[in-house]
Amino acid sequence: MLRNREIQILLLIMGSISLTVTVAAAFISSVAATLVFIMSILLIGSSLLFTRWRYRELEKLSVYLREISSGNYSLDVRDNQEGELSILKNDIYKVTLMLSEQRSLLQQDKTKLTDAISDISHQLKTPLTSMTVMADLLSNPDLPSAKRTEFTRNIRIQLERIDWLVSSLLKLSKIDAKTIQFKKDRISVKKLVKKALEPVLIPMDIKEQTVSIEGDDNISFVGDFNWTTEAVINILKNGVEHTHEGGAIAISFSENALFTEIVIADNGKGIPKEDLPYIFKRFYKGKNASEGSIGIGLAMAYSIVASQNGVIDVSSDREQGTQFRIKFYKQVI
Repeated sequence: MLRNREIQILLLIMGSISLTVTVAAAFISSVAATLVFIMSILLIGSSLLFTRWRYRELEKLSVYLREISSGNYSLDVRDNQEGELSILKNDIYKVTLMLSEQRSLLQQDKTKLTDAISDISHQLKTPLTSMTVMADLLSNPDLPSAKRTEFTRNIRIQLERIDWLVSSLLKLSKIDAKTIQFKKDRISVKKLVKKALEPVLIPMDIKEQTVSIEGDDNISFVGDFNWTTEAVINILKNGVEHTHEGGAIAISFSENALFTEIVIADNGKGIPKEDLPYIFKRFYKGKNASEGSIGIGLAMAYSIVASQNGVIDVSSDREQGTQFRIKFYKQVI
């Protein structure tokens, strides 16, 4: 402690003051000089003891901070006493908690990134392997024309699948990174539904499925038209895919003081109860998933809706159909 320059300066000032006062008291009487000298020694000693105690407490905090830097967040430095030192201890503990939470979040992000890379690798490996095999077969000059056409068509399908996967993953990463600025326009739900139906009308026609739309023309909500359309398209695609030929898809929408709701229901296969908690998880494929399913469409729909102050609920019964409820809240509640 005495090696610190500020302590040396303090002792020099206090010693000089004590010496000056003692000399001044000596002109009064020797008793006064003695009393002043004794009081000066006591005051200097008390100051040194107090300073030594504070330095010990600061040393404890230094040790505590070194423990934190080494990754030990379990220590608790708080105390419930008054004073600047106690406030400092509590503030350091708050920072420790924040660092611990951030470390936990970073570890979770690292795990998610590892899982995502593994899932993406798995999703890309199958079509790439298939295309490699077909490309080798196409190099055979004796390959029949019909087979050559079939393999070429299959390669094109796989390339389209990879393109859609990469595009979807880029969109999801932008949503996760919050780099997308969702517009806040007044959207007509009926216009949104009609726009979302366009890409699925041909698949529905092929499977001879019917669609019904019910809702007031004036119903609307605040959001991003293009992104919300993509979310609804993914839900509709899921319904068309899991509904039998000749099945029906019903779309209805309503509005109240709290939210605007869009309901998309089908009378298809339904989703098994054990799959329901995971259908919005990326790359998750339930028992009824088709062979070409990637398991990313519903995850994207969920992220888009959630980013616009909305929620998606799903209910389903085996062989009776599935119902998706999309709610866009008018204010944060």
